[in-house]
Amino acid sequence: MSLNPFEFMSVSETANTRPPGPDTAVPLGIDPQTLETLTALQREYGDIVGLEKPSGRTAYFINDPAAVRHILVRRHTRYEKGPGFERVKMLLGNGLIVSNGDVWRRSRTMIQPAFKVQNVHRLMQVMVDCSEKRAAAWSHAAERGELINITQETSDFALELILVSIFGADYENKLLADGDNPFDFLSKDSTRDLSVVMKVRKLREQLLDIIAARREHDDDEFDFLNMYMQARDKQGNPFSDKELLDELMTLIVAGFETSANTLNWVWYLLAHNPSVEQRLIGEALQQLPDDDRLNAEHTSAMVYTQQVLEETLRLYPPVWLFTRRAIEADELEVFGVPAGADIYLSPYILHRTEKYWPQPDRFDPDRFAGDTATRKDRPYFPFSLGPRRCLGEYFSFLEMKLHLGMLLPRFQLQAVDSNVPALELGINLRAKTDIMLKPVVRGH
Repeated sequence: MSLNPFEFMSVSETANTRPPGPDTAVPLGIDPQTLETLTALQREYGDIVGLEKPSGRTAYFINDPAAVRHILVRRHTRYEKGPGFERVKMLLGNGLIVSNGDVWRRSRTMIQPAFKVQNVHRLMQVMVDCSEKRAAAWSHAAERGELINITQETSDFALELILVSIFGADYENKLLADGDNPFDFLSKDSTRDLSVVMKVRKLREQLLDIIAARREHDDDEFDFLNMYMQARDKQGNPFSDKELLDELMTLIVAGFETSANTLNWVWYLLAHNPSVEQRLIGEALQQLPDDDRLNAEHTSAMVYTQQVLEETLRLYPPVWLFTRRAIEADELEVFGVPAGADIYLSPYILHRTEKYWPQPDRFDPDRFAGDTATRKDRPYFPFSLGPRRCLGEYFSFLEMKLHLGMLLPRFQLQAVDSNVPALELGINLRAKTDIMLKPVVRGH
């Protein structure tokens, strides 16, 4: 029987005990300076740091794996979304990522069935088709001796995939009716400022027209939109139009950004790690059937591919900083957490802490071999943990495995320089500048 070290201290015993930390106020945001600040605080004060923000609000930075699980899993009801989500709410509305309390619980319960394994498997053909489109584009680029912008390529792949998975035939018939994808700005503009918020709001009217048409014609096409429209809460009520729009925008943005950014980093890392690339190719060729069509059985056997993706997510977690706010008092080890305290959790820092990951900056997929892949206490949370863990995690891994399994045996994407891409530390962790690679058709 495992013991939780945080279960045996009462709130009253720890309420007045703050963790070590600086005496002066510390500004925190979602920016590069905050990463530097939190990294420096962890090095000086340890894995649980107490501080005060310029507003006077108490804040804790948590880099201890057990304490992270305490907050996100064991005592998650004592915490809600924290600072920084205001920008996300402006973009996505009150969808699953930003909602709290009863609103979040209702939405989560209604949406969860859409992500059952059998439903995700029914969308595998979309993943195959989108991968084939990339293959055609890369073949043309290779023939002409051109470089490809892998950052843009993976963004276009993931955005098209999630849009077709959501809207089915309406993607071609309605969203592309004027010739251009109205969501293209999401993959071409990495900023998430007010101008992007305004573009998203304009799209809501277009989506309402699609929803209205679905209701009028009782469309039975299998896609996320129909699954969301058919969802009911415990009282038998569906999503309102506003709720449905918020959840659709959340699925579009979150559904493409995680896979796009992860695949961008995977291709970059493979271009600089040929031995890993060769093992991946060998595994993919072992699973590929004669018709070159991977299915769910094949992808489940791609164990090393899973390790590569996990290691990439360790180095480059899609959300580099999570925040929570204590809605009631709590305790961590011998430290009290007052109600109203802001909590900062960084997968990026935890995943690169040498105490938990030896040689943390080295790309080594074998870290995730064997028991490490299934340990519930591992210091790793790229998709968050607990009840708010990402619902689309399986969908994302499946599309990335298919993408790599289909394209790696056909193309080598060669590095054109030895530069290490700088990071853009906004809401999501991205490459600051696009990564260019040279495609070469294998066997040529």
